[in-house]
Amino acid sequence: MASIEFSQVTQAFDKNVIIKDLNLKIEDGKFTVLVGPSGCGKTTLLRMIAGLDSQTAGSVLINGKDVTRVAPGQRGVAMVFQNYAIYPTMSVRENIEFGLKNNKVGKEERTRLVESICETVGLKPYLDRKPSTLSGGQRQRVALARAMVKKPSVFLMDEPLSNLDAKLRVQMRIELIEMHKKLGTTFVYVTHDQVEAMSMADTIVLMNHGRIQQEAAPEVVYRQPSNLFAAQFIGVPPMNIAELGVENAKFGFRPESGRLSTHRPQADYVVRGTIVTREMLGSETIYQVKTAADTFMIKCTEDLFSADQEVYVGVEASGIFFFGADENRIDPHDVRFNAYMNVLQGQRNG
Repeated sequence: MASIEFSQVTQAFDKNVIIKDLNLKIEDGKFTVLVGPSGCGKTTLLRMIAGLDSQTAGSVLINGKDVTRVAPGQRGVAMVFQNYAIYPTMSVRENIEFGLKNNKVGKEERTRLVESICETVGLKPYLDRKPSTLSGGQRQRVALARAMVKKPSVFLMDEPLSNLDAKLRVQMRIELIEMHKKLGTTFVYVTHDQVEAMSMADTIVLMNHGRIQQEAAPEVVYRQPSNLFAAQFIGVPPMNIAELGVENAKFGFRPESGRLSTHRPQADYVVRGTIVTREMLGSETIYQVKTAADTFMIKCTEDLFSADQEVYVGVEASGIFFFGADENRIDPHDVRFNAYMNVLQGQRNG
């Protein structure tokens, strides 16, 4: 196992600065997920840990050791790529033991390691088959097994599930979580899919434009987003956000915090609107409600309303978030919170 630290790291290509003065500590043995939109810098961080790219300035440390001048193969890390990167002409066994052969590991030890790892990832029946005869999920397991057989202190994964169908992605997420528990190794996983991040991570590192927006456990990022970007990136559907109308502030609430009713409810924030769309998703229904000033998404566990129906949206104060002009979330203990709640109730209740 190993901890990873970025100290004042900058990465630039020509005059294009991807990451600037970034500081980050990835804890030993944790499942850390780097998440954010395309181009935010998350894969760049992963490649710097692996040694595939070098930083323009600052230091990358693994277990307290600066690895800036350490070759990729000497860092004790293994990387699993999006496209699997397995050899099509080799069998499953040959793919997995390829690195062991290069490191002059004896045949008997290679066989023991390969079969032990394949038992863990469920590949033992497929050892003599070629990758072309395997499913996408099985090929991904081959890539994982090839990384595992090196016994790395750090697993690096760059969107490894993005080429799988939706059902298989869910299955592989569960398998990766279980694998992490078994191995107890440091996992650093890159994705743009916030559902993957929320379901798998011990710690989420949310990035945008090369900067860390929030670093916390999934439930903290969801319930206490540090800023407007975090509030809107994490959550399906995303948080409802609207202008408050004073001091360039905004207010918001999660779709499940809104309650729909045909009569005006007793709630801290109430607004009237019309249902524009209805999406029945089985265990929940998502309504799009258009009010005089805004459009809100409301998530309900019961399917009680229909399109074009007039309804009230009610939200309790505990479900309301406020964001200042700097887009940072305003803490409920901040004096502005109550002031903004009074504004919201006075200006927006319909």
